[in-house]
Amino acid sequence: MNMFLHELKACRKSTVIWTLSLVALVVLFLSMFPSFSKDAEEFKKLLEGFPVELRKAIGLSVDSIATLIGFFSYAFLYLKLAGAIQAMNLGTSILSKETREKTADFLLTKPVTRGQVVTSKLLAAFVSLVITNIMFITAIFVMASIVSEDAFNKEALFLIAISLFFLQLMFMALGIVVAAMFPRIKSVISVSLGTVFGFFMLGMISSTTDDEALRYLTPFNYFDAAYTTQHEGYETSFLITAAIFIIAAIVASYYLYSKKDVHSV
Repeated sequence: MNMFLHELKACRKSTVIWTLSLVALVVLFLSMFPSFSKDAEEFKKLLEGFPVELRKAIGLSVDSIATLIGFFSYAFLYLKLAGAIQAMNLGTSILSKETREKTADFLLTKPVTRGQVVTSKLLAAFVSLVITNIMFITAIFVMASIVSEDAFNKEALFLIAISLFFLQLMFMALGIVVAAMFPRIKSVISVSLGTVFGFFMLGMISSTTDDEALRYLTPFNYFDAAYTTQHEGYETSFLITAAIFIIAAIVASYYLYSKKDVHSV
């Protein structure tokens, strides 16, 4: 419990910064919706001039862009990018910081197992993401109720919004297994940005080609907003794949960290 509280306190500043950043992005994007919806027909004509591949890559749907759900689905692509960076950065840093900060000898000489160390760090990262998503979803519904004059599908909006949490769990798990795999990570942010942007670009390519198999290679395309809106649910195969990936990555992290030669200097 002491390790968990210590880790939670250590990532408090980062959690606050990322949470406020995501909330600010939500406010920024949704505050544009009223003016956008007033000139919806002109925007639709403008968007129709864009190549189909480009519209697919950036998540633009001409048919639904004038609705609150459609507009938010487009903005959500960039919210996912920010959220993924937060989760990847959190997962990578929380397990590798002892090596970077040269405190591994202090931690690992305590009467605790390496499994307990990983568990405490994992729970702290999980709670941080939960806090972020509670504030994130709250901001979405507050802004949606302010800017939308018409009724909107609250269940669909919630399912789209909460999919950020599932995406973040995947990147957090990936970050933790990367930290457990490599002996020393000098720059967490470069690893996080490189990995997330790599998957983001792969997701854009997957969207333009409509390659179903390629979708499985990037977490960004696991929770399709258009499908979620239409069916008020997620695609089962991708949901199962995401769960398997998260579990496998966490199990691998425990194993790799237990065998890892952790250097304090």
